[in-house]
Amino acid sequence: MPKSLGKDSTCSIARSLEVLGDRWTLLILREALIEGSTRFQEFREALGVAPNLLAQRLTFLIEEGLLTRRTYQTAGTRARDEYVLTEAGRSLNLVIAALSDWGRTCRPRSDGTSPSFAVEDSGTLVRLAFVTEDGDQVDAEQLVARRASDRELVGR
Repeated sequence: MPKSLGKDSTCSIARSLEVLGDRWTLLILREALIEGSTRFQEFREALGVAPNLLAQRLTFLIEEGLLTRRTYQTAGTRARDEYVLTEAGRSLNLVIAALSDWGRTCRPRSDGTSPSFAVEDSGTLVRLAFVTEDGDQVDAEQLVARRASDRELVGR
């Protein structure tokens, strides 16, 4: 699955898309993040994806460090694997939230659904925002993006 994207494969966006650029991959992660799915059959039922394709994507996500495989067994059944998000996988909440916001805004549907995000302990709803170092919120329309070295951005 992984392949170099474009001339500048050192770009963080290209590096991310090497892992996340497949729609099934993002939908598996959506199910794990939003629905808490961990079992093969849960992903199959939610997505309707072919079992061979799902197995391939789950293996890839394990290899890339977004999921980890854990064995479980319920009484009277054979041992099976479940697929649990790693810290790197859980951190994709931000990506899923951004895709959701974009889809809701730029691809609206009257019958559409979207996840909501809340602080786990309090239930307080949260939303994505661009925030300056001083804590001021900035509208996305006011921003420009420039290429910078990863070293320059560490810790910001």
